[in-house]
Amino acid sequence: MKAANLVGRWDREAVGRWDRGTVRRWKGATVRRWKGATVRRWKGATVGRWKGAAAATYCRPPRPPGVRPSRLRDTPVVRASCLRDTPVVRASCLHRVPVGVVRPSRLHRFLWLSAAFALLTSAPALLAEVSLYRLTTGHLQVALAPRSGQLVELAEPASPHNLVGAGSAEGALWELELTGIGNLRPAQARRFDVSSIAGAPHARRWCWTDFGLPQAPDLAVTVTVRLDEQAPLSRWQIEVQHRGGLVLDRIRFPRLLNLPERPGERLAVPAWLGQETGNARAWLKGETAAARRLEWPYPGLLSLQCLALSNPGSPGLYVACDDPAGHLKDFAVFGGGDTGLNLEVLHRPEREAGSPVDYALPYAVIVGMFRGGWYEAAAQYRGWATNQVWARESRLRRGLVPDWVTNTALWVWNRGASPGVLEPAVVLQRTLGLPVSVFWHWWHGCAYDVGFPEYLPPREGEEAFRTALARAHQQDVRAIVYMNQRLWGMTTASWTNRDARRWAVKAADGQVHPEVYNTFTRAPCASMCMGTTFWRQTYADLASRAIADLGVDGIYMDQACSSLACFDPDHGHPLGGGTYWMEGFRRLATDIRARAPTHRGPALAGEGCGENWLPHLDLMLALQVSRERYAGPDGWEPIPFFPAVYHGYSVFYGNYSSLTMPPYDELWPADFAPREPLALLDRRFAQQFYLEQARAFVWGQQPTLANFRPAHLESRAEELHYVLRLARLHAHARDHLLHGTLLAPPKVHAPSATIAMSRLSIYAGQQGGLTEFRQKVPLALAAGWRAPDGTVAVALASLSPEASRPIIEVDAEAWGLPERGQVHRVDPGGRQPLGEASGAVWRISPALAPLDACLLELTPPAPP
Repeated sequence: MKAANLVGRWDREAVGRWDRGTVRRWKGATVRRWKGATVRRWKGATVGRWKGAAAATYCRPPRPPGVRPSRLRDTPVVRASCLRDTPVVRASCLHRVPVGVVRPSRLHRFLWLSAAFALLTSAPALLAEVSLYRLTTGHLQVALAPRSGQLVELAEPASPHNLVGAGSAEGALWELELTGIGNLRPAQARRFDVSSIAGAPHARRWCWTDFGLPQAPDLAVTVTVRLDEQAPLSRWQIEVQHRGGLVLDRIRFPRLLNLPERPGERLAVPAWLGQETGNARAWLKGETAAARRLEWPYPGLLSLQCLALSNPGSPGLYVACDDPAGHLKDFAVFGGGDTGLNLEVLHRPEREAGSPVDYALPYAVIVGMFRGGWYEAAAQYRGWATNQVWARESRLRRGLVPDWVTNTALWVWNRGASPGVLEPAVVLQRTLGLPVSVFWHWWHGCAYDVGFPEYLPPREGEEAFRTALARAHQQDVRAIVYMNQRLWGMTTASWTNRDARRWAVKAADGQVHPEVYNTFTRAPCASMCMGTTFWRQTYADLASRAIADLGVDGIYMDQACSSLACFDPDHGHPLGGGTYWMEGFRRLATDIRARAPTHRGPALAGEGCGENWLPHLDLMLALQVSRERYAGPDGWEPIPFFPAVYHGYSVFYGNYSSLTMPPYDELWPADFAPREPLALLDRRFAQQFYLEQARAFVWGQQPTLANFRPAHLESRAEELHYVLRLARLHAHARDHLLHGTLLAPPKVHAPSATIAMSRLSIYAGQQGGLTEFRQKVPLALAAGWRAPDGTVAVALASLSPEASRPIIEVDAEAWGLPERGQVHRVDPGGRQPLGEASGAVWRISPALAPLDACLLELTPPAPP
């Protein structure tokens, strides 16, 4: 055999691929990238560092006098001392390669090439451990350590800001959770390969094989990454092949470890409406040696499939999934490692009988960089999300939401029998002069969080209920009633009589895991499986009876924006993961509307926010505006993350804002009942009330008032005046605050104050009294809105008991404004000019009365 046939033309042509790395230009030029390590200076120079030790010095071999070049094949090329415990390439390795066609002047190149080739084939683990595989575009550079499987670099080219892998602690890019096996990681593979992808110069495929598992001897894990050529984003996909009889529970991928800490960082999470913290590391560190962990399930509490870690003045980390079908997954952050902050996405493959031995993630995980804060991350997500089927099919965009819902100026959230619910709403509507609708809890005949789904008959009786509701309809007051869409009380007679356990959600152990919400009765409830016909028909029958027989205008489907994994093989759906929960909810909503046909159907509302529910729900209850009232001071702040993506695609309403102590269900044990039901809160909590109402207003939600009594119009006149003012403003500005698009947050320069806050809800504060704490809050809130016709306005609300003059700074370019324009103050009573604004940043400083609110309309200059 001739050497030219073996390795190609040495002096002119590329040698081909050594372990997927192209070797180029042999005549004195740089040979580029063997597993990420640059090899330099072929004539007498040292070649890099392998595993921290100088890899042998390759130089022109000494030629004894009178010895022809061909005799140099017996000269040792690599010394054992240079490679520590690595297999040594002996001189005998070179004997089998003919050298006759290599000119003596190039013999040293051939010897070097032969030695390196032998080293690669005899000791692949050496290079795999220490080499980095980099993939680069003009926008993003990523690097992977193949042996450990850790993503160690995510940065802009030539940027000092690497967003991952800052610590020395090693970790895996992926982990497989296998039933009966445990967790499988890249380091357990005995073989690793990397290859390019035809036609995709900015993509790579990495494959780990030979895990030594008798159950799956041919198991292979393949990761594919593709870099976006137009943006600093990358798409990651994973495939598990030849898994044999192994059951794949969850895939942790990608795992972004040792995220470096930078001053001012903020973690934004779209937990329903959205929340943000600047204290994630301290919380995840934990008070003991054990690090903490937070997981958000999707579809469910995580309303969007993304997270964002922002940094002022430098790139932030953006992680998302492009899954239009809504497969079950979890996003998680956890402590530990060198930096105390790590992130991963957990995927739940569905299990089906006779499922193939190969599993490919049916979507990609997007990992990349962005600049700005939570709003810029939301804007990046919005570009993809609003092109998905749930946005195209949203009920508000298609004009399917009942008119009475969109015309509602104020919701009254009351509980109990009709005299304490409907009659106060009629009084409030008469005072407001605009439509008031009712959000009605505890109308049902069973105790709350105990007797579900035994809702019928109503606790005041069918006839009394029907008559009271008909009378409210005559006053143009509409009502939606509470019906939890997945809980069944395990102490009810129907739980036993209807064999409900059979159709409840089962965990992987095959058991029902009870959920307990009621702190007074401790009654267990089971979550029913949305993938079963039995539960969907049971719920649809109850809902249609309430609509058709009792005359209610809609159903509030509590816990609607959540989904669970069920492992019952008798339910007829894939086990664990998949999309069956959302498909089941679609069928349920369709069935309810088909059974109770009215003009545009009954209104269906759900708890929380969720993109997957946009085609099915008319309203979404967004309670994060009152987060402190139910969560206390936990380091998280509410943000309108979900509205920044989907405002104008659904109607948002809801507020825990109340002037009273929480109500107590008369069907609960009398021993825990308060002495004075719905006692008024102390006036020192008034600014918390204003804060919650102001957030809802500027973030584009329909105003909501909880636990209202007509006497509050006199005893709490100031607070009620504030609510009514915001309701009138919202109704006057529906083009912006119902159908508009949320713009980047303006900068608001206004005084702050430390105010008294109460933590209390239906269960919190009932026993032992409310929890009080203090919190610093701004005394003016503002948000920018663009109406469908293109007009731009600022929604502004003051919390100050004194007159004020906040300064609002607007980025004209970001909002699409000209360099100069006019500002008008808009109230239900009229429109008044405030003057002109100009420059790259418009500075607006309106004069506000105590507890004032208004819209500031920003327009181009009037024509001459």
